Amino acid sequence: MIRMFFTYIPLVFIFFVWSLQKYTDGSIINLSLIPEELINSEGKTILDRINVPEGFERVPLDENSFGYYLRKLPVKPDGTDVFLYNGEHKSNKVHVAVIDMDIGYQDLQQCADAVIRLRAEYLFARKLYGLIHFKFTNGFRADYAKWALGYRIDVQGNEVKWIKTADRSYEYKIFRRYLDVVFTYAGTYSLAQELVKAEYRDIQPGDVFIRGGSPGHAVIVVDVAVNSSTGQKIFLLAQSYMPAQDIHVLINPSNPELSPWYEVDLSEEKIETPEWEFTKDELRRFP
Repeated sequence: MIRMFFTYIPLVFIFFVWSLQKYTDGSIINLSLIPEELINSEGKTILDRINVPEGFERVPLDENSFGYYLRKLPVKPDGTDVFLYNGEHKSNKVHVAVIDMDIGYQDLQQCADAVIRLRAEYLFARKLYGLIHFKFTNGFRADYAKWALGYRIDVQGNEVKWIKTADRSYEYKIFRRYLDVVFTYAGTYSLAQELVKAEYRDIQPGDVFIRGGSPGHAVIVVDVAVNSSTGQKIFLLAQSYMPAQDIHVLINPSNPELSPWYEVDLSEEKIETPEWEFTKDELRRFP
């Protein structure tokens, strides 16, 4: 039936329909309106793939900082789809770039887990093992440093304890197993309790918009730029979602002409992302 209609619809109209993306809240954004000059299809990192609008410059960051790590995250080739953990395509196209990082083969690395993953990967890369720790929803603190010494986490109902079952190892594959356990027992509720409140006007790369609960959601700020003349700030957001899927840099459904950047507008209470709406008071930061 659809193929019969296509025979009579002008190609320009087909392109227009294709360029309209419907989101879970029923809103529609014309993807073709996103400025081409903001995307460098040859870029291999967030820094190189996504340009800043005219008049803006990325905020300076220490090369050892979490924010710089996020800015330099590798991205898959331009046009790559977001895939779910089971190999299926994400049906809702809400991204401009896909982070080149595995997601495993289980439905584990969802929204808060992606934030945990990025923070942990940064600390692991810098060998700051003692700083890698996250709490489970029941309050148990899972320290990677103890895991690396060969202790494993035994969960029996709501009772959680450490048991020594392995040799000491700081191999990456052992680190990934640790993360899978954290993903299993942590979530937006527990992560929200660990983060500290951040001021929206002072937004920084590495900050997190988060609403703890079931359901809840979290997205992470992966870059910030500022207009030196006006002081106006803009930022980029990345997320995973349910079910577990590739971490991806989000479009801005409210302002396609600025997309994928989001504007810090202190007069607006809400920040609308393609699949969730946050308030500016839900911005948090790693202590």
